[in-house]
Amino acid sequence: MSKTSNINRVDGFAKVTGSATYSAEYKTPGVVYACLVGSTIAKGRIKSIDTKKAEWAPGVLAVITHLNVDKPAGYEKAKDKRNFGQPLQVFKDDSVLYYDQPIALVIADTFERMQYAASLIKAEYLKEEHTTDLNKAKDKEKKIDTDKGNDYHRGIQDGYKNAEVVLEEEYKIPTEVHNPMELANIIAKWEGNKPSLFTKSQGVEGTRKSVAGVFGIPVEDVSVNSEYLGGAFGMGLHTWPYEIAALIGAKKLNRPVKLVLHREQMFTNVGFRPYTIQKMGLGATKDGKLTGLTHEAVAMTSSYEDFMEGTVNMSRFIYNCDNVSTRYRIVPLDTCTPIWMRGPGEATGSFALESAMDELAHKLDMDPIEFRKRNYAEKDLEQNKPWSSKYLLDCYEAGMERIGWKNRNNKPGTVKEGDWLVGYGMGTGTFGSYRNTSTVKAKFLVDGTLVLQCSVNDMGPGTATMMTAIGAEITGIPAEKVVIEMGKSGLPKGPTQGGSATTSSVGSAVHDACNLLISKALGLASENQNFKNIPVTDLTFANGTITSSKNSGKTVSLISLLNDNKLEELAVEKESKGTEEAKKYSIYSFSVHFVKVLVNQNLGKIRIAHVVSCADIGTVINQKTSAGQMFGGAVGGIGMGLMEALEIDHRFGRPINNNFADYHVPVNADIEKQEVFFVNKKDPISNPMGTKGLGETALVGMAPAIANAVFNATGKRVRDLPITLDKIL
Repeated sequence: MSKTSNINRVDGFAKVTGSATYSAEYKTPGVVYACLVGSTIAKGRIKSIDTKKAEWAPGVLAVITHLNVDKPAGYEKAKDKRNFGQPLQVFKDDSVLYYDQPIALVIADTFERMQYAASLIKAEYLKEEHTTDLNKAKDKEKKIDTDKGNDYHRGIQDGYKNAEVVLEEEYKIPTEVHNPMELANIIAKWEGNKPSLFTKSQGVEGTRKSVAGVFGIPVEDVSVNSEYLGGAFGMGLHTWPYEIAALIGAKKLNRPVKLVLHREQMFTNVGFRPYTIQKMGLGATKDGKLTGLTHEAVAMTSSYEDFMEGTVNMSRFIYNCDNVSTRYRIVPLDTCTPIWMRGPGEATGSFALESAMDELAHKLDMDPIEFRKRNYAEKDLEQNKPWSSKYLLDCYEAGMERIGWKNRNNKPGTVKEGDWLVGYGMGTGTFGSYRNTSTVKAKFLVDGTLVLQCSVNDMGPGTATMMTAIGAEITGIPAEKVVIEMGKSGLPKGPTQGGSATTSSVGSAVHDACNLLISKALGLASENQNFKNIPVTDLTFANGTITSSKNSGKTVSLISLLNDNKLEELAVEKESKGTEEAKKYSIYSFSVHFVKVLVNQNLGKIRIAHVVSCADIGTVINQKTSAGQMFGGAVGGIGMGLMEALEIDHRFGRPINNNFADYHVPVNADIEKQEVFFVNKKDPISNPMGTKGLGETALVGMAPAIANAVFNATGKRVRDLPITLDKIL
């Protein structure tokens, strides 16, 4: 990608000026307002619920509970049926499975009346003993016999125990919450038996399927619009109970219903990164060759769903080690179901793995990067496949130079700047680069515009900009003449936005559709009087003009071609999917985060003085949006490393810092200097553009980089995130 590799975000103007319409902002005639009332206990049953005062309040149109709900047809199906990952059936019965679980839906003609009526609802409960503390419930851990849940062994099981130098340590990551600026929201309405949703979803097609399953209707009858998202980070990967509740209310009243969660509900009802306890066992020779690696993880899930993620997966292949064992267990707790969060599983797992690698390097008195280089994996030993491409060593070298690694002393606490102890740390990251089946419709319009259509949406990474760049590059149509239509049902089917697969998947479909469209244009041009008796193979398309390679004087513009044939548009629709050849390779993105920290030796205050993030993501489609992804991932990692933790009062099973004042996230003042570097070498296998995923690996490895830098500065190893000053002093 050359000509269009640095275009501005195509949605930037709309977002900055406020003309971008988010799902809760659509003007819907006759809309009424709804809110959820949540349980005040973490486990038990509803003994009674008094809704009379709310029902009699001015403007109230309906109060829906388990006592009067019109249960959707899909509720009669298997209880554990996963609807876009969400089996909880809202208002199904009187059971309470977690604190703030929806127990009532209040609908009124104004927002203020709705809020007031909700405050009037009172419930009495039959409480049961709840469990929300993973540390006290590890005896309830269970193994799930699936590909994700099965134990993995290569070589000698727990072979690290026989090594010359052994490290065994435990690492903890607390619950972290997505907390995008845009609250979870939906406008739901029905036309007969056909629902229409404006909702915050990362997957239009997934939402359609889940809603169809819940209400027992054909998928084609469900309309979903989710063009703009104000951040999601993973919360949009489920169809949550609030969405189904709004649909139930809209169906009952036969009126459009708008429901927006309040900030406190964002901590309890739309998932989170699960609290995870990890044990690492590493063994090496005295000269730094890994001989064994064992990674065990125990993570929370809900009592009603077995949620798992790839916490231990990275440890199976990132280093060259003959003896590797991984085990993953889950513990049911009385909470909402966790959900994938940016860098799902891998961000959690990398904290333990990359911290342990640094600890073992220190034990060996070896530079952490030199230790990693000695154990560099030239192939994927887990799958026994070659890499499609791997330039991780380039990332190491670029990061070392930019961060000033030469200034690092292997002995902690020896480098100072005034009253500040200086530390340097790094962490390796990786994430699979996937290509999902996607379809794009490409159209040349008579005014010279190129239109690209796909139901995929853009939750912030710049998907529309990527589609524009690829379409403009292939066709030569100026980027400002490319129009993207996306984020709603009825368009050609695109994938869910997540897992770093969108560019590879949708970008490939854009690539294939545009090339097919050009072929169709050349075929039409071959019938033009300018090109009679000239084979199609001798015609070329560039910048909206068709030219004969044998006679450069013969040209015809695309606009003229359409006009001559009395056509308003020329269109093709193309499905694109991965190749059989790609299955022979292991396709991963790689990243390295380098951090320089300053730690005040008197106060324990930690400053992030410099961050350098380097990534091998194949061809960079757009430098600006890619850099933005890398900056954002690193900032998320700073939150993970230094600030974020959902605190639960386990006596009641409820969060106590469920607001932005007490749940801390990074702000501009927390990052003093940040740099991004891309290797930018084409992957020959991944897809036609040679790209690999970026969004997830942009965060993976950042938290351990901070922990390693803090250790280098202070000599204190923090193994339970976040790293707060009380753990330093």
